[in-house]
Formats: sequence, C-alpha cells, structure tokens
Amino acid sequence: MSEASVQRPSSIPARLVRLYSGLALYGGGIALQIESGMGNAPWNAFHQGVALRTGLSIGTVIILVGAAVMVLWLPLRERPGLGTISNIVFVGLFADAAVHLLPTATHWALGSLYMVLGVVAIALATVMYIGARMGPGPRDGIMTGLTRLGLSVRLSRFLIEITVLAAGWLLGGTVGVGTVVFAVAIGPLTQLFARRFPME
Repeated sequence: MSEASVQRPSSIPARLVRLYSGLALYGGGIALQIESGMGNAPWNAFHQGVALRTGLSIGTVIILVGAAVMVLWLPLRERPGLGTISNIVFVGLFADAAVHLLPTATHWALGSLYMVLGVVAIALATVMYIGARMGPGPRDGIMTGLTRLGLSVRLSRFLIEITVLAAGWLLGGTVGVGTVVFAVAIGPLTQLFARRFPME
C-alpha cells in the first residue's frame, strides 16, 4: 500500500473528521488575521469591512456572505456538497469563537506571530477541507465555475480577490503587510501541505 493511499482518507468518518478539523482551523486562522491588526486576506478584509459597517460579528458576516455567494453558483452550474454547506455555517462560528478567545495583539511582535500563524493555519485548513472531497467552499466555487467558462485559474482568482480586497478596504477592513504576506505565502504553503495531506 502506498504512502499516499494511507494518508488520503477514504472512509466517511475519516473524511468528516478531516473536513470539520479543517473548518475549525480555518476559522482560527481568520481570527488570528483579524486580531493581528496587520492585514487580512482579501475575503477577510471584506468580511471585516462589512462587519464594521453593520455591527454584526465577523462570523455572522462570513455566514451571510457565504450564503449570498451560493446564489452566484446558479448561473455557473456549480453543485454544492456537505462540505460547501458546512463551510458556510461552521467557518463563521469557529471564527467568532476564536475572536472571542484570542486577545487582540497590542504589540508588533504578537501581531507578527498572529499574522504568520494565521496564514499557516489557513493554508493547512484549505488542504484539509478540500482533501475531504465533500464539496468546495462557496467562494472557491465561483473560481471553479469561472474556469469552466474559459478563464484561467490564475485570472479567475485574481479578478475575484482584487474585487473583494478593494471593497473590503473601502468598507474599512484592515489591509496591510499581512495582506501581502498572505498573497505571497498562501500558494507555496498550500502546496507544501498538499504533499503531506494528498488531495484527489
């Protein structure tokens, strides 16, 4: 039996553990970015901006935006799975819980640690929940839908993320060095973790 076949979860319980562990870690990574004060990933800058404007919690905004994004799946003919619905609900809940538990960074050293840990957590979480093979996240589905229409993955991701980043910044979301670090590091880190946790 190969190493990859041992590492890749095949049973439903193993895949569920991987899915929900990944979603919990993803929520924690978002909270670390928020509490670092050093800049968020594009979608999280948008979520934070909406939260600041509406008075809702960051987790509530994540859930509402995820549900709204699902509407965009209709013309793109994407099909949700259990992982898709779970992503919409649980990432927001885990993010709110982690924001409540984490102290806000008031020193650059702690903020830098939060920033690095947040990027690492999101990269690992992405590999975990996608590797569970139970459906893409709602935001990922837009990208895959656009690629099916003929756009490249790189262009699709760029267009989506530059749009939400600009909107988040205009709404008051934190954009800074953490945003740049995320943009530079998330791809290589995700690839690194994908070697350890193979995805089909």
